[in-house]
Amino acid sequence: MDEKHKLVPAVGREVIIFIVIFTTIFGLIGHKMGLINMINTIMQSSYAMIMDVCFYIMGVAVIAGALSGILGEFGVIALIDKLLSKLMGPLYDLPGAASLGVLTCYMSDNPAILSLAKDQNFVRYFKNYQLPALTNIGTSFGMGLIITSTMMGLKIDGSIKAALVGNLGAIIGSIVSVRIMMRFTKAYYGTEDSSLDFKELENRKLRVVREGSVGGRAINSLLEGGKNGVDMGLTIIPGVVVICSLVLLLTNGPGPEGYTGAANEGVAFLPWLGEKLSFILSPLFGFQNPSSIAVPITALGSAGAAMGLVPGLIESGSITANEIAVFTAICMCWSGYLSTHVAMMDSLGAKELTGKAIMSHTIGGICAGIAANLLYKLFMLF
Repeated sequence: MDEKHKLVPAVGREVIIFIVIFTTIFGLIGHKMGLINMINTIMQSSYAMIMDVCFYIMGVAVIAGALSGILGEFGVIALIDKLLSKLMGPLYDLPGAASLGVLTCYMSDNPAILSLAKDQNFVRYFKNYQLPALTNIGTSFGMGLIITSTMMGLKIDGSIKAALVGNLGAIIGSIVSVRIMMRFTKAYYGTEDSSLDFKELENRKLRVVREGSVGGRAINSLLEGGKNGVDMGLTIIPGVVVICSLVLLLTNGPGPEGYTGAANEGVAFLPWLGEKLSFILSPLFGFQNPSSIAVPITALGSAGAAMGLVPGLIESGSITANEIAVFTAICMCWSGYLSTHVAMMDSLGAKELTGKAIMSHTIGGICAGIAANLLYKLFMLF
């Protein structure tokens, strides 16, 4: 039997508890949406998730994997590690090579960092306890360029400055998230074991390259890196489809015509919960209107959906540039992590630490929003 499994009674208290919880949750959702509509929405959302999200992520992963492959083959990753190790080490307790993952995710999306994690010329710089934290640091900068450019283009005074402040807030949140995660990974893996499996790389002054001509090495590294991206894209499909569909079911509300069984409908439970907690969250984030809490709550499941709420808040006069800074920080740092963390941790072979990763990143995102709020208020004094 697999060492990760154990024997339990075939029928016991756990079965009864699970049935009660499962039927209660989906019974309440089905009561609100209608049973048939709920089932159709789950099926339609899952299909849309595969076609619109998973294949997009796979495309990003292929490009990121190919880029990682050729950068590793010709020593660029080694150079980046050497140049930035003195920055990444004190801030994140990560090697300088991790900055390539930050840049890759900032330019694309969270799971892009998984393609790097398949490249031995990238992984060689990490110890075992550092690798699971790639999920947290990658997610902290996921869709950063898209979010920042979108927020800068909003028709509100000071949006450019606010978006830049939001980036600073996201950096602070990423440090908090990674550092908390490191406490758990150090306890689980220890701090001595390296991720390297071959003796040739014990000397960090050496690196592995392919045999053959320069052109052949370039082509092979691109293709092999792209193949790693395909493998990663396939690996994350179950986690993204299952978790993201559930998160959207709890985040979104009914469609314009009510519940029809269409994709992406839901019961809006998370926004309702956020509104109930607004008396705590609004002062921390500097929100002037409780309706603003819908943006960070939606960012738990989808940064894109969260950004889609912002123009409506601007039109209603509910927000200022201060909120834009906070939205940028939280949307970047959280970046729909409830939808991707499970799949990303599973792909890194660290699914047993998924709960710790989610908890760490929840705290990091809250800190990102608080930091953006305080930094923006500080900058406005000058």
